[in-house]
Amino acid sequence: MNDTVTRGVVLCFYGATLASFFVSFPSGFEAVLRYGTLALFVAHSVEVVVCFRWLRLYPGSIVASVVLTLLFGFVHWMPYKRQFEAEQRS
Repeated sequence: MNDTVTRGVVLCFYGATLASFFVSFPSGFEAVLRYGTLALFVAHSVEVVVCFRWLRLYPGSIVASVVLTLLFGFVHWMPYKRQFEAEQRS
């Protein structure tokens, strides 16, 4: 999957989770959405700590980079890591 599709899927997942608080879904599906979102947030929080050196390479503010990592995880920071490694090889 390319980055745009991945971001779209993650945003749809978050949107469905938000909707589950207002619209009735099957209880098993609601649990998957809510626990899945919690698991993504925890995993992305760990990524912020582990990959902070690449988050600093984002051309915007560090706060924006952290928020984008909390939302999208490696889809946000991986291009900056690849860029950093390419610069180190040249």
